[in-house]
Order: sequence, then structure tokens, then C-alpha cells
Amino acid sequence: MNVAIVKYNAGNILSVTYALERLGVSPVVTDDIEALQKADHVIFPGVGEASTAMAYLKERNLDAVIKNLKQPVLGICLGMQLLCSYSEENDTTCLSIFDERVVSFLPNGADKIPQVGWNTLTNCSSNLFNGIADNAYCYFVHGYYAALGPDTIATTNYILPYSAALHKNNFYGVQFHPEKSATVGEKIFQNFLDIV
Repeated sequence: MNVAIVKYNAGNILSVTYALERLGVSPVVTDDIEALQKADHVIFPGVGEASTAMAYLKERNLDAVIKNLKQPVLGICLGMQLLCSYSEENDTTCLSIFDERVVSFLPNGADKIPQVGWNTLTNCSSNLFNGIADNAYCYFVHGYYAALGPDTIATTNYILPYSAALHKNNFYGVQFHPEKSATVGEKIFQNFLDIV
């Protein structure tokens, strides 16, 4: 299986690579347009800041490439947020694959921002979550979130309910980090790789 991880100026690529290798997949980390287009599956990870990440993608024409991919694509954390229409983080226009907007958590006095740690997935409604129990725990690290909307396929509640995962056509996105989510994350990666 030919799996490509999008190489851009956002962290956490090594953790994703190791998680896939544990499943017997040796991904290529690349910003080469042809390699991304020819891959069976593409993973778009990210830990970082929306506006600088989008600027990097645009400079290399990767924004247009990603939007036009036809194979299964999985955005993780910032990668998922960049697949949305807009991010409040430095007023950033994103790729507009998903209709949802990304907004900042507002302090409520009790919960810390960013959210860091384990939280549950509920209302899962996609083959991405085959074999995943309701209220399964995944690992989150983020200060911005995608609002609930037509593309939401799983929810999480932290301060308020929001999109833990999104799906539209061949594009999937998860706000949590499957590569840090133990056996649940491993199963979600395997489910993604099983999508054809």
C-alpha cells in the first residue's frame, strides 16, 4: 500500500509515521505533487498555527493539490482544521473542503485552554469508526475547534460540543491525535487504510 504523508511546516509527522509502521505500512513523507497524487491514501497531519501553515501550502501549490486529491485523505488536528472553510486563528482562509468554521475556545473559568488530554468520542457515524465503542477515549491537544455542522461524523464535549471528526466525499478529518490514542487510534488508522 502506497501511503503519503504531506510534508509541510507543521509538526508531529514522525509520530504518525511510527504509528503507521506499527500497522505494517511504510509511508513516504513528501511535498512532491506527483507522489501525493499517485498515493493510495494521503495523511495530512499537523501541529502548529493555521496562517503560517496555509502560507506554506500556497507557496508550494500544495493547497490546490490537496483540494483536488481523489483518494482517501485524512486530516489530523491542524490538518483537519485547514480542510475547513475558515479559521479564527490569525483570520485564516482555509481549503474549504468542509463547510465548518474553526473558532477559538472561550474561557469559562473551569476548563483550561488549550484542551490537553484524553476525551471521549460520541455520535460516531462513519466507517472510520468501525469497531470503536461509543465514548471511546482519544488524545486531544488544541485551542481551536471545528463547530458542529453538516460534515460532523463524531462529537466531543469540552466547554461545549464540537466536531471531533468530519467527513465529506473522500476527505476525513479528526481533531484528536490517533497516533497518540493507543489501540483506539490504531484501529482508526486501520479503518482509514481500509477505505477504498
